[in-house]
Parts: sequence; C-alpha cells; structure tokens
Amino acid sequence: MTDQPSGSPLMPGTPGGQPVTIRVGQAGAPAGAGSDAGVQSFYDQVGGRATFEKLVRAFYAGVSADPVLYPMYPEADLEGAIQRLTGFLEQYWGGPGTYSEERGHPRLRMRHLPFAVNPDARDRWLAHMRVAVDSLDLSPLHEATLWDYLERAAHAMVNTFD
Repeated sequence: MTDQPSGSPLMPGTPGGQPVTIRVGQAGAPAGAGSDAGVQSFYDQVGGRATFEKLVRAFYAGVSADPVLYPMYPEADLEGAIQRLTGFLEQYWGGPGTYSEERGHPRLRMRHLPFAVNPDARDRWLAHMRVAVDSLDLSPLHEATLWDYLERAAHAMVNTFD
C-alpha cells in the first residue's frame, strides 16, 4: 500500500514511488484536469477579455493623439488594430487562440518591419501603454508581470536608430 493521493499516478523508478503530475500549457495546468483544476491563466486572473480590451482601447486613445505613432496605423482601420492587439495579448496570456487561428503565427518583428520603429517611437509606445496599464488597477504582481512583458516586447520591435 502507498501513501499516494487519490488520482495521482506513481512514476516507476522515482525515489519512493513519488506521485508525478504531468503539466501542460503556459499556466502549468495538470494534463487532463480541465477547467476545474484550480489553476487559472494570467488572462483569467486579471479579468479576461474585458481587461485586455480596456488596456488596448486606453492605449489607442493615447496613440490616436500622438504625432509620431498615429501615422503608423491605418486611419481607416484603427478598430482593426485594436482587435488585433487585443487578440494577440489575449492569446499570449492564456486566453483564446483566435489571433493565431485568424492571422497565423504572431511574427511580431516581421509584422513591424514595414514601420520605422526607432527608440523615440518605442518610448512613445511605452508611455501610452504605461497610462493604459495604470488604468487597469491590477494587483502589483499582475501589473509588474504585464509591464515586464510589454517593456521587453517594445524594445524588441526597434528596427532602426534613424
């Protein structure tokens, strides 16, 4: 007889026949556990689509008044840009995979190559995104996690120093 918790498989050859949990996905949810495993993605923890849509709409409110960034966006399709960024962020943080289903692999650097993203554009992008992130009233951990990603992504998009 073992002290194995009910439903936990034992891995032969492990010290003492320790239970092994196989993990999948970004959130590390146990395989086959379904949605009631008690493990939520970052996407779910921060409020799902409503949070990411609020973030992106606040961001684009700033971009629409920015003389450097706004010309990079197709004026007739600003709503399309809002939906694309919302979908990308949703998918990245563990939400629905709609972005890749509709647009394929994100390929962020490739998609931004047609635009001159210099340090000034990056800093302006970050300034508008900072205001947007602050509007969410996230917990300090969630805010820091999100901001760390956004900052790294913005730096990675720089493709010119002109």
